Amino acid sequence: QVQLVESGGGLVQAGGSLRLSCAASGLFFRRSAMGWFRQAPGKEREFVASITSSGVYAYAADSVKGRFTISRDNAKNTVYLQMNSLKPEDTAVYYCAARILATTSVLVSEYDYWGQGTQVTVSS
Repeated sequence: QVQLVESGGGLVQAGGSLRLSCAASGLFFRRSAMGWFRQAPGKEREFVASITSSGVYAYAADSVKGRFTISRDNAKNTVYLQMNSLKPEDTAVYYCAARILATTSVLVSEYDYWGQGTQVTVSS
């Protein structure tokens, strides 16, 4: 049974930082591309960042590029999202997702497994 468990969310002031973690179990993590998505109230879930199974290639949405960094530790079966210079518009539930393929995608429909999400709230 595949499990993705996010942690690290919380309340932070604008300009602050948070680091999200996602611990994976039950899948061949080293062969799985990973992604972070977010969903704000009343909006669709959107792509934030993704990383290939090897960790060599990483991608980020234009809205977070230069502020957010995705990384992974295959020895710990964990993927991270370092979020700096946070803005109120970054407020959302953040979800970790896994693909059974090594290559990434920006599409929600192309991820096979999802975590329960962690709330990030940025106050102005």
